Amino acid sequence: MDMMGSFVRITGESQEGEEERSNIFSQLKPYCLELLQLSQNPKKHASAIPDLLNLLRSSPSNYLQPFFDYTLFPLLLLLDAAVDCRSSQNKSESSNNKRVSDKVAEGVVQCLEMLLRKCYLGSVDQMVVIMKKLTYAALLSPSEASEEFREGVIKCFRALLLNLRRCCNLSCLCKQSLDLPMLLETRELLSPTGAMKLDSEQGECLLAFLQSEAASAAVGHWLSLLLKAADTEATQGHRGSANLRIEAFLTLRVLVAKVGTADALAFFLPGVVSQFAKVLHISKTMISGAAGSVEAIDQAIRGLAEYLMIVLQDDVNLSGVDMRIDDSVGQNRNTCKSTISVLEELRQLPLKAQSRTLVESVNGKAVNTVSSRTESGEKSSSDLGKGMVSLHVDRTKEWIEKTSGHVNKLLRETFPYICVHQAQKVRQGLFAAIEGLLLKCHFTLQKSKLMFLECLCVLVVDDFEEISVAAQAFMEYLFSGSGKHHVENDVAAIFSRLIEKFPKTMLGTDESLALSHAQQLLTVIYYSGPRFLLHHLQSPVSAARFLDIFALGLGQNLAFSGSLDKLVSTRPSSIGYLPSVAELKGLHVLRDSEILGNAALSKSSKLMDIHEIGKHHRAEARQTYFELPRMPPWFGYVGGPKLYNALSGILRLVGLSLMADYKSEGHLSIIVDIPLGYLRNLVLEVRRKEYTKESWQSWYNRTGSGQLLRQASTATCILNEMIFGISDQALDAFRRKFQKSRTKSIDFWESEERSADGQSHKHIPAVCNESVWKIALQKGARNHFIDCIGKILHEYLCSEVWDLPVDHQSSVTQSDAEVEDISLYFFRDVAMLHQEITLTLFFQVIIDGIGIFALCLGNDFASSGFLQSSLYLLLENLICSNFEVRSASDAVLHLLSTTAGHSTVGQLVLANADYIVDSICRQLRHLDLNPHVPNVLAAMLSYVGVGHKILPLLEEPMLSVSQELEILGRHKHPDLTIPFLKAVLEIVKASKREAFPLPSQAHCDLMHLKSKISDREKKARPELGQCSASGFTDEIEASLMESEQWENILFKLNDSKRYRQTVGSIAGSCLTAATPLLASLSQAACLVALDIVEDCIATLAKVEEAYRYEKETKEAIEEELQSCSLYQLEDNLSAADDSTVENRLLPAMNKVWPLLVVCVQQRNTVVVRRCLSVVSSVVQICGGDFFSRRFHVDGTHFWKLLSTSPFQKKPNLKERTTLQLPYRSANVSLEDSVAESSNLKVQVTLLNMIADLSQNKRSASALEVVMKKVSGIVVGVACSGVMGLHDASVNALKGLASIDPDLIWLLLADVYYSAKKNELPSPPTPDFPGMSLTLPPPSSYKEFLFVKYGGQSYGFDVDFSSVGTVFRKLQSFGVF
Repeated sequence: MDMMGSFVRITGESQEGEEERSNIFSQLKPYCLELLQLSQNPKKHASAIPDLLNLLRSSPSNYLQPFFDYTLFPLLLLLDAAVDCRSSQNKSESSNNKRVSDKVAEGVVQCLEMLLRKCYLGSVDQMVVIMKKLTYAALLSPSEASEEFREGVIKCFRALLLNLRRCCNLSCLCKQSLDLPMLLETRELLSPTGAMKLDSEQGECLLAFLQSEAASAAVGHWLSLLLKAADTEATQGHRGSANLRIEAFLTLRVLVAKVGTADALAFFLPGVVSQFAKVLHISKTMISGAAGSVEAIDQAIRGLAEYLMIVLQDDVNLSGVDMRIDDSVGQNRNTCKSTISVLEELRQLPLKAQSRTLVESVNGKAVNTVSSRTESGEKSSSDLGKGMVSLHVDRTKEWIEKTSGHVNKLLRETFPYICVHQAQKVRQGLFAAIEGLLLKCHFTLQKSKLMFLECLCVLVVDDFEEISVAAQAFMEYLFSGSGKHHVENDVAAIFSRLIEKFPKTMLGTDESLALSHAQQLLTVIYYSGPRFLLHHLQSPVSAARFLDIFALGLGQNLAFSGSLDKLVSTRPSSIGYLPSVAELKGLHVLRDSEILGNAALSKSSKLMDIHEIGKHHRAEARQTYFELPRMPPWFGYVGGPKLYNALSGILRLVGLSLMADYKSEGHLSIIVDIPLGYLRNLVLEVRRKEYTKESWQSWYNRTGSGQLLRQASTATCILNEMIFGISDQALDAFRRKFQKSRTKSIDFWESEERSADGQSHKHIPAVCNESVWKIALQKGARNHFIDCIGKILHEYLCSEVWDLPVDHQSSVTQSDAEVEDISLYFFRDVAMLHQEITLTLFFQVIIDGIGIFALCLGNDFASSGFLQSSLYLLLENLICSNFEVRSASDAVLHLLSTTAGHSTVGQLVLANADYIVDSICRQLRHLDLNPHVPNVLAAMLSYVGVGHKILPLLEEPMLSVSQELEILGRHKHPDLTIPFLKAVLEIVKASKREAFPLPSQAHCDLMHLKSKISDREKKARPELGQCSASGFTDEIEASLMESEQWENILFKLNDSKRYRQTVGSIAGSCLTAATPLLASLSQAACLVALDIVEDCIATLAKVEEAYRYEKETKEAIEEELQSCSLYQLEDNLSAADDSTVENRLLPAMNKVWPLLVVCVQQRNTVVVRRCLSVVSSVVQICGGDFFSRRFHVDGTHFWKLLSTSPFQKKPNLKERTTLQLPYRSANVSLEDSVAESSNLKVQVTLLNMIADLSQNKRSASALEVVMKKVSGIVVGVACSGVMGLHDASVNALKGLASIDPDLIWLLLADVYYSAKKNELPSPPTPDFPGMSLTLPPPSSYKEFLFVKYGGQSYGFDVDFSSVGTVFRKLQSFGVF
C-alpha cells in the first residue's frame, strides 16, 4: 500500500479515483506475483494470464498508467523466457527444462499488447529495452514459434508505435512525423487509445529519438524484420498466414509514418521498395494463399506509396532536384510562401543553426548535400546506435534521378497489372497510391507520371462505383489546371504512346492488358475533349492510320490471337451437331415472342422443355437481344463485352468529335469515306465477277476474297459505332459512365491543404465542362448528318452486297455448269465453311447498322425515305436460311417499329403496306432476277400477322402467283413452286381469318334490321287514322329522315357485300391455283396444296353462309322499301345484285374431288394421311349429299387401303428380285420401302374419317350408298387381332351404327355366335325363327356376311377374342 499511496500523492486525484486505483492495484498484484513465479517455474497452463488480460482490457488507461512498470516487468521476464526456450541459437539444457508453453507465450504477448496500447512509455531507455525484447521475439522462425505468437509480437510493436505522441516542444523534429499512415483506409482501427502525457511528465521525445540517426539501425532492422515476416508467410504457400502478412505490412506502415522524415528513411528505400515490388510482382500470378491475399496486397500497395511519398516528397527534395516551387508547371501559387510554410521555416530555425552544409566537388560538379542531425538524436546516443556506421544518405540530384529511375522501372513492372486486378480492394488501394504519388511526388517521380496517369485512366471506368467516382473526381481535378498538377501537356504523349502500342497489345495474349489499354485510350480521349481528337484526325493520312489501327483491333483476325488452349475452349466441340450458344439464346427469345417459322419454333420448344427458363429471364434476354448496337458476333472469342465497350466508346467519341466542326471542313463526311472504301471495293469485286460470269466457288477460292469480306465487316462495325456516337443515347451513356463524381466531394492529399495532424481535407474539384461533348445538331448539322447516313445506307443496301450467297445451297442453285458438277464434299471444306461464316457476320453487322441509324435519326429516318428503302430488305431477310441473319432482321424490325411509334412490327408493315406490296408486285414481274420474292411474301404474311388487314391489296399479287402456279409457270420456274404455294397458303389463312366472322356479322345485321322493321310497324299502327295539316308536315320530315337511314343501311350492306366478294374471290383464286398440285409427286408441294384446299373450302363455306344471310337481309330491305315507296333505293339495290358469282363452294368442290382421289392413290403415306383428313373436313363442310354418288364411284380407292393388313404383304409372284450390287442404284418400289407403322397410321386415319363422317348428321348421307361395303370392311378389321387398329375400328363401328345399327349388329352377331353356338339367344316370341335359322353357321371364312359385303381382305384373320371384345363394347355403348 505504500506504493499505492505514493501514486496517489503524485497524481493528487480525488478520493473516488484513489479507490479505483486501489482496486486495480489489488487485482494486479496477485497476477504479477504469479507471473514472476511462472517465469521461474513455467507451467503449461496459467489462469492468471487470461484474468490479467481481461483486467487490462476493462481498466481505464489513466488508472493503469501508474502501474505500467509494475505490470511490464513480469511480462518481459516471461517473454524472455519464452524466446530463450524457443530460439535455436540460445537453446540449452536448462531452457529445455523450463520451456514456456505456446498457450502461456501467446497469452503473454496479448497482455503486453494491451498494456502497450493503454500506457505510454516513460523514457527512451524503456523504449529501447522493449524494442530489443520484441526484436528477439520477432527473429523466431515459423518452426520455432507458433503463428499466433509471432503475430502477437508484431501487434505489440505496432501498439508501442501508436502510443508514441508528439511532444509539446514546438521546435522538436517530432512535428515532422505523422500520427497515422497517410493512405490509411479505416483510421478508427489504428487510433491510439493510451493515456496522454501531462506537460509536467514530458521528458525525452521518443518520436524525435526514433527519427534520429541513433535509432536508424533499429528502424532499419525492424523494416527488415517486418518485410521478412511477410515474405516468410508467402513462401509457405497455403500453409502461410495471410493475417500475419497483413499485420506485418500494417505495422511497417505505422513505423514509416512515425519516423516520417526523408532523412531517416532514405537509406532504406532501395531494400524496402524492392521487397514491396516483389510482393506486387507475385500478386500478378498468385490468387490464393498468403501471397494472394487481397488485404495483404492492398496493404503492400499503400505501404509502398506512403514510403515513396515521404522519401521522395517534392517539398523536401526541391533543392536536390534544383527546382523552386514557384517555377512548377501549371502552378497557381503566389510568389510569396503561404503562412503555413513560413511557420514551418520558423520551426526549423533552431535545427538549422545546428546543421551544417557540406559543399563537395564530385567530378568537377558542385552538389549540395543537406544533412541534419537532431539535437535529441545527439543526446540520445544509447546502445542502439553505438558503434554503428552512419545510416544516412545524401539526397543529391544524382541520387534522386537514379532512385526515381529504379523506382520507375519497378513500378512499370507491377502497376499496369494491378490496375486490372480482379479484386476491387486491390484496385482501390492502387488508386489511393496513385493519387498520393501524383500529389506528393509530382516532380521527383516525373518519369513515372505518364504511367500513373495511364493506370488512373483505367480506374476511371472501373466497374466498382466507389473507385470510379473517386478516380473521375481526381482526374477532373488534374485536368482543371489547379496547382502544379496540370496534365494537358502530357495528354498528347499518352495518346501517341497508346496508339503506338495498340496493335501489339490487341494481338497479344493477355486480355486484361488489352482491356486496360482500350480503357486508357477511351478515358484520355474523353477528358481531352473533341478538339483534341479532331486535331489528330485533321490529316486524311492520320485519320486513315487511326481507323486502320482500330480495324485491326476490331477485326475478325483478332479472334485467332492468344493461346491455343483459349481458342479451343471457346470454340464448339463439333460443327453441325449442336447449334451455338448464341443460337440457343436466340431461339429462346424467338420462341417466346412467336415470330419466326415452324422450324425455329420446333427447335425452340424442345430447348424450352430442356432448360425451363423463367419468364423473367426470357424478358431480360429479349431486352438484351433487341438492344442496339450489339457486339459483333466474331468478337465473342476475343475479349467479350468489356473490351468491345471500350473500343466502341472510342469510335463513338470519334464520330461525336467529327460533328464538332462540321461547317468548316465536313470532317464526318470525309472520314466516313475511309471505311466505306472497303465496302466499295467489295461491290467492285462482285461486279467484276458478274461481268466475267465467274462462279461463286472460284470467287471464294480466289486469293483475297475472304479478306475483302472481313475488311468490309469490320468497316461496317466501325461506321455503325461512329454514327451511334452522335446519338443522344450515346451521350447519356457517356454521362453515366464519366460523370459520377459531379455531386460528391473527394479527399485529395495536398501538402498545402494538410493540417498539422496529417489529416486530409475535403476538396471539391473544378469539374470539366459538361457541354464539351454535348454537340447540338442544328439544322445544318442535322442535314449533314442525314446526308452521311444516306451515303452509308446506299452502300449497305447495294444489290451486289446482298447477292452474295450466305450458304452453299444458294450457290449450288445457279445454272453454271461448273457449279453443277461440284461434289457435295467440296462444301465440307474448311475454307468454304469459313467464307459462309464470314458472310453471315457481314450481313449481321449491316442489318444492325440499319437499326442504329434509325435509332439515331428517330422520325427523320422515315421522313428521309430510309425506312421505305430498308424495310423490304429486312422482311426479305426474315426468310434467310441462316439463323443469325434472321435473328438480326427480327431485332431491327422490332426497333424500327418502336422508333416509328408502333407497338408491333405488324403495325409498322401495315403503315407501309402500299410500298411493300408495290415492291413485291414489281419483283414478281421479274422472277428470274428476284427468285426470293415468293418467300418474302410468305414470310411477310406469316411473320407480321396483318395479312387480313391488307387483303384488298393482295389481289394483284395473287393474280401473279396464280399464273406462276399454272403449268407454264411451274415449268419455267420449278424451284419457285413451293415458295409460291407457301405464299398462297398465307393468303388463304388471312382470307379464312376474315371469312369466319362474316356469317355472324351478317346474322347480326339481319336481326338488327328485323328489330328495326318491327319497331317501325308498332309505331305506325297507332298513327293510322290520325291526319291533320301539321301531321302531314311531320310525316314528310319523318319520311326524309327514314330515307336517309335506309340509304345508310344500303351503303353498309353494299360495303359488306363487296368485302365478302373480295374474300371469296381471293379464296377461289387460291383454290384454283393450288388444286392441280394435289396430283404432284413432290411431298412438300402436295402437303401445302392440301392445306390450301382445306382452308379455301372452309373460307368459301363461310362466304356462302354470309351470302345467305345477306340475301335474306336484302329481301327484307326490298319489302320495306316497297312499303315506304322508296323505289329509287330499290332500283339501286337491284342493280347491284349479281347472284351468279355467289355459288362457289360446290362447283369448286366438284373440280377438287378428282384430284383428291388421285392424291389418295399415291404411295406416300404422309400425303395420303393428310389427304384423308382433308376429305373428312371438306365432306363435313359441304354436306354428305354431294358426295354420295362420288363415294359410290370412287370409294374403292379409299376402301382399298383397308384391304390388306399392314403387317402382312401380298406375295407378288410375277416380279422376280434380281441380284443387286451394293453400290449400284435401282428403282425400288415405294410400297416395299414403306414401314408397317406408316401403313398402320394410314389405316387409322381412314377409320377416323369414316367415324367422323358417320357421326356427323350433315355428312352421314355420303356413306348411305356404300353402307354395306364400308360396314363389311370395318367389321373385318375390328374382328382381326391387329391391336393398333382396334380402337379406331370400334370408333368407326360406333359411328356406322348411328346410321344403321341393325346392319352392324347382324355383321358382328354372324361372327360372334358362330363361335358361341351354346350361347344362342332365344327368339323374343315363338313366331320368330331361331337364331340358327336367321344366321345359319358359315361353312367357311368366305361365308361370313362381312366378307360378302366388304369383300375378301388379306391378313385380317378373325380373332374370336377380339370379336367378343368388340361386341361387348358396342353393347356397353348402347349402340344395339
